[in-house]
Amino acid sequence: MSDPFLPQHPVVTAYPKMPAAFEEAKAVAAYLNEKGLDAPCGSLYDEGLRKRIKSDEFDLLIAVGGDGTMLRAGHLCAPSGVPILGINLGRLGFLIQVQQNEWRNMLERIFKGEAWIENRMMLRVEHLRAGDIVGSWHALNEAVVGRGQYLRPVKLAASADGHLLTTYIADGLIAATPTGSTAYALAAGGPILPPELRNILIVPIAPHLSVDRAVVLAEGSSITIDVKSENAILSVDGAIPTGLAEDDRVDIRAAGYTAQFVRFGDAGYFYRNLTAHMNQNPAIGMSR
Repeated sequence: MSDPFLPQHPVVTAYPKMPAAFEEAKAVAAYLNEKGLDAPCGSLYDEGLRKRIKSDEFDLLIAVGGDGTMLRAGHLCAPSGVPILGINLGRLGFLIQVQQNEWRNMLERIFKGEAWIENRMMLRVEHLRAGDIVGSWHALNEAVVGRGQYLRPVKLAASADGHLLTTYIADGLIAATPTGSTAYALAAGGPILPPELRNILIVPIAPHLSVDRAVVLAEGSSITIDVKSENAILSVDGAIPTGLAEDDRVDIRAAGYTAQFVRFGDAGYFYRNLTAHMNQNPAIGMSR
């Protein structure tokens, strides 16, 4: 657990496609103004606000929305080292500790020095063709090399630190962070990793006569995925996919910076939050 976190220059953002998030964000900004803090409020996609965030004008970003909002906030804030406090208005909230009816109390706890910063690993993802980098991204959850529009598996050769791990015939291969271990990788049957780890998790999707177990790489290891067939795509953190050609390569390693999240209480919050989600499926409104 890190030292207490005492921000002085917050900014409040909301996911633009969630009207209720804007109303809540305005309430949060008004509350901070009452406390004597100037807290601009706007869309997470507002270019003017994004430029100010990237220029280190703020020392806290409050993101109102769901897990998708936290992913977008992580991509925006991680390069500048701006910590993120999420307020959950979504269905799940694996990345968010503060619920909609709790934020006033949690902000008070921040002012009392009861918050701390959790650093979460991100991935650097590069798409190479004939040895040239044709695209690069950063991921908080995962990079997925999978099948495209045709319903047939793809052939993917995975290497760890330059050494061939195995060749998969599968619907795809997930390279996830510990944060991403509770996302797509979990749905594909992978293990759950504690968020403080810095290991890459490899999970095959519907492998056919191939290795069907997840693999956790050692800290500091990288993975290369060589595409050995047509009909492959690359998607990073669920973004619009990029088409891959046969013999393309995807290199994945730990990024040079982390996503920082504001947390409260002890580090065991992760397991309590996880247990609550695993015991109930909010998407269908009924307990398992």
